[in-house]
Amino acid sequence: MSLEIELGELAAEIAREAGALATQRRTEGVQLAATKSTLADIVTDADREVENLIRERLRSVRPDDGFLGEESDAEVGASGITWVVDPIDGTVNYAYGIPAYNVSIAAVRGAPLPESWEALAGAVFAPVFGELFTAVRGEGAWLDGQRLRVTSKTPAGALLATGFGYDPSTHDGDLALVRRVMPMARDLRRMGSAALDLAYVAAGRLDGYFERGLKPWDFAAGALLVTEAGGVVSRRDVDSPRPMLIAGGAAVHQQLTAIVENEQ
Repeated sequence: MSLEIELGELAAEIAREAGALATQRRTEGVQLAATKSTLADIVTDADREVENLIRERLRSVRPDDGFLGEESDAEVGASGITWVVDPIDGTVNYAYGIPAYNVSIAAVRGAPLPESWEALAGAVFAPVFGELFTAVRGEGAWLDGQRLRVTSKTPAGALLATGFGYDPSTHDGDLALVRRVMPMARDLRRMGSAALDLAYVAAGRLDGYFERGLKPWDFAAGALLVTEAGGVVSRRDVDSPRPMLIAGGAAVHQQLTAIVENEQ
């Protein structure tokens, strides 16, 4: 068994366990632990508990690996492999009882920076939907034994997804970009979970996705899903506080990139 497949199986196994814990805690009632960048940017006790579970499970199996999670301090490893984890992606959905949340786990090689790493394996598990999306570098992207492929043609216009930052001062710019994108769109979806948006692009449920301000744990697993499903993922303005991520089939990615490049 290759290292990549081994990492992928581990990511999938732990994602399922973590998702079950998140769902259990949701049924027991969500406790708000803190806010982060703004009052709207929340973290629950469950976020922290689920991340601790993932971290401990990984440490027990691969103690020399590094760890980069949303809710805890980064840990440098000796193996050259780092796990990039969002314990509950879609926390606001989770807190409100909207089922579009997931556990996102990726294994990467190299420095834990998106421009430097090589993504090796990833899993995105949406526990309420019972869907586990997995990808292994060079082995494709999968859902329930079915290989995933991005869409290739959009004669009726592209079904796109996006998201907005928690800082109200950024909303005007995000909405202005949406206005520029809409002429190429069939319609727009706003799910509130970057990892699910990317998984849905990989599965052909969406034609493309774009969003500013994502963190590495938001897209590490999802981006690998898209590329292993034959799509293209790129990041622009990576030195800015709000880099832009664009994902989709080649044609949609090209169209979205051209629009973003012409932002005023």
